[in-house]
Amino acid sequence: MAERPYIVGNWKMHGLRAMLPEARAIDRGAQRTMKVEVAIAPPATLIHAVYREVEQIGVGAQDCHGAAEGAHTGDISAAMLADAGAKFVILGHSERRQNHAESDAVVQAKVQAALDAGLKIILCCGESEAVRDSGKAVEFVVAQLRASLPAGLEQAGERLTIAYEPIWAIGTGRTPTVDDIGEMHRAIRALTVELFGSDEAERIRILYGGSVKAENARELLGADEVGGALVGGASLTAESFLGIVLAASELQDA
Repeated sequence: MAERPYIVGNWKMHGLRAMLPEARAIDRGAQRTMKVEVAIAPPATLIHAVYREVEQIGVGAQDCHGAAEGAHTGDISAAMLADAGAKFVILGHSERRQNHAESDAVVQAKVQAALDAGLKIILCCGESEAVRDSGKAVEFVVAQLRASLPAGLEQAGERLTIAYEPIWAIGTGRTPTVDDIGEMHRAIRALTVELFGSDEAERIRILYGGSVKAENARELLGADEVGGALVGGASLTAESFLGIVLAASELQDA
């Protein structure tokens, strides 16, 4: 597995320039916790501003279009994001899949476009409550990932991170059990071994996302095959986000 856990904040549709001090505070905190890799994905309007403000943390984007350019009013290409300072992009998030009807094929095209532009990928996956209750959560998530990844992906260990986010746990305060998380992450790891080989697969970090906060971070990050966290609401302030980073750092010392 990757040596350093990866803690990523997804600011979603939050953030004006008044939030830049929070980004600076997160950056200062990350400089004190070098055992953890830290990044944030602000809204597109803040990517360049955050990129210019920080020194240690990674800066990424929350989405991109599947085409390199064209008549796509209101959309942003992967190359535009890279030009603004983004180093990675979150793709396939459940809120995009549900609210914007993004199919696996659409997500796959976006992944390829981002890779072509030199961005790293955080590829999201996760099941609904109905799928979880049906007992087919693992089968669903593995199929979703398989269909969302482009063929022939090279250097996957360097370019790809996977984030498992059970839809029913995002922003609800509900979380699956540590055993449930471990089962899913082991299945995802097995898929990466199948697709990329064991050496490359071991370098792919698998993040957990879904109501992660400082109070439960240590337990969730300690689950089998969890290599970090994709954090939503708790990433909007340095105080709450750095509590999660600290939990990850303490696990490295344990």
